[in-house]
Amino acid sequence: QVQLVESGGGLVQPGGSLRLSCAASGFTFRTYAMAWYRQGPGKERELVAAITSEGGITNYADSVKGRFTISRDNGQNTVFLQMNDLKPEDTAVYYCNSPRWGPPYDYWGQGTQVTVSS
Repeated sequence: QVQLVESGGGLVQPGGSLRLSCAASGFTFRTYAMAWYRQGPGKERELVAAITSEGGITNYADSVKGRFTISRDNGQNTVFLQMNDLKPEDTAVYYCNSPRWGPPYDYWGQGTQVTVSS
């Protein structure tokens, strides 16, 4: 079965940085595009960044362009999100998943909490 385990979140001051990791298993990771999503307080889950299966193409939500970088290591079945110049509006639970499965995205991992506050 599919497993997605996010880690690396925490409390950080505005302007700080975090690097999130998503360890994937239960499917042929290297053949799937992957993405990061987030859900802030009182908000719907939204797409943050996506990367193609071989890592050649990436795209980002307008709100994070120039600040966040998505990458992947297919040898370790892991996708990363480098988050720089964090802002309070980045506060959310961050999840990884594959666009291959959604809608409806039947499975979500636990996510990792990112809190940006002074």
